[in-house]
Amino acid sequence: MYLVKTPAFIRSLFPNFVWNMNGSGKKIYLTFDDGPIAEVTPWVVEQLAIYNAKATFFCVGDNIIKHPDVFQQLLESGHQIGSHTFNHLNGWMTDNLPYFHNVRHAANLVPTNLFRPPYGKLKPSQANFLLRHYDIVMWDILSGDFDSNISKQQCLDHVLDYAQDGSIIVFHDSLKTIDKLETVLPIVLKHFADQGYQFDIVQKQRVSAELQVLATA
Repeated sequence: MYLVKTPAFIRSLFPNFVWNMNGSGKKIYLTFDDGPIAEVTPWVVEQLAIYNAKATFFCVGDNIIKHPDVFQQLLESGHQIGSHTFNHLNGWMTDNLPYFHNVRHAANLVPTNLFRPPYGKLKPSQANFLLRHYDIVMWDILSGDFDSNISKQQCLDHVLDYAQDGSIIVFHDSLKTIDKLETVLPIVLKHFADQGYQFDIVQKQRVSAELQVLATA
């Protein structure tokens, strides 16, 4: 069970997380979790390039190691990079110390301090510690591309019905989602481009030097 549109009361419980980019004007913020992988990520980059769109990729550290050329393509294409732990760990199911080590391992591989927890799941103690060093980026809208119980049309409707100025939208560049993504992403890009929207990156809030201090601690 998941919420397509993040309710205001949930955002209010975690005000230090980044939920959207309100005040940025007529912009949409596409984000892609779980890559990079050779079978999907380059196709996503090609689709984005058609509309001169930039996006933010929350990368699993292990996939960066396995697919360095694909990761380099993301960097050279001007997309934003964040970390998504090294092994896609569920914070609720992981003790704090190994979770922090796993986060830092992934953070060593990316050029920003943006972090998104897999499944959006963090214990309060984990969030309090990580917020000292990272901008924790959540989302405004879940496309549901990972959900095998919904159709491509439902996935598309999730985005088209709820997205607005400043929305952070979650997709996944993974084998699990490619069937929906191949249909939904081109339509989303065209729909919002035709309405005059720009597709921008999530901006980091702190200087990357702080990440380097953590990485060498």
